[in-house]
Amino acid sequence: MLAMGITLELRELIALFKQRPLSIFYGCAAQYTIMPCLGVIISKLLGLSPSLTVGLILLSCCPGGTASNVVTLIAQGDVPLSIVMTVCTTLGAVILTPLLSKILVGTYVPVNALSLSVSTLQVVVAPILLGSYLQSRFPKAVKLVTPFAPLAAVLSASLLACSIFSENVIRLKSSALSASLSSDLSPILRAQAILKSELGGVVLSVFLLHFAGFFVGYLSAAFGGFKEPQRRAISIEVGMQNSSLGVVLATSHFTSPLVALPSAMSAVVMNIMGSSLGFFWRYVNPSESKDCPKVAQE
Repeated sequence: MLAMGITLELRELIALFKQRPLSIFYGCAAQYTIMPCLGVIISKLLGLSPSLTVGLILLSCCPGGTASNVVTLIAQGDVPLSIVMTVCTTLGAVILTPLLSKILVGTYVPVNALSLSVSTLQVVVAPILLGSYLQSRFPKAVKLVTPFAPLAAVLSASLLACSIFSENVIRLKSSALSASLSSDLSPILRAQAILKSELGGVVLSVFLLHFAGFFVGYLSAAFGGFKEPQRRAISIEVGMQNSSLGVVLATSHFTSPLVALPSAMSAVVMNIMGSSLGFFWRYVNPSESKDCPKVAQE
């Protein structure tokens, strides 16, 4: 979040918001309606345990991830729209993530929405505002640091994911091995048993969440009448979550270490899927790119 903040210029963001408020609002609304609904549906379809269900729904209620901006650039999407959507959904997470978690997850475990809001404010908004202040106050120093900011952000997210895997690795290995080493099962049944294990359930649920997010996000933008660059930006923004925030909230407010596992797995699965989609779209030129707004081309 600090890395995002030092690259932001509030005047440019406000100008972009004034130019295209409808597309920004539409994308943000899609982010906070499509993904939470998918999180509930997928967790029920797969019959996940209560802890994994809470973790998946918490992940689906998080804002868009910062990696979505890079993926949108690779995919020849509307990068300014992606950046503004990320900022708006991130700032909105202070209210919307705890509120949606309370509504959707509260049926499984008690959720303290106020405590989640405070944590989101500390983890998301404070670093962004600090980064933006540093960017305006010390522009020369920030210019030197900015090239290393994405790498630092990726390493931080990777360390968060590794810490969660290390807490659950013994349990996950035992559940997967017990399913795969069953001698009386055929290869197909053995594969099914692995998918039904905790590890298989986490991987499959996270994969389905992001895949459906990309797909439904694109369809929603198409139904909204947006052009191809905007469709790609909204699809990627909806499908990619701030998994690091999900890890922090899960470890801070839930006792079971399994709650943080979907967000940790998302840090790996989501980036592989998003990058693959971005490179696929990179070689499929947007059919309406010549008609897109000037700011999108810039």
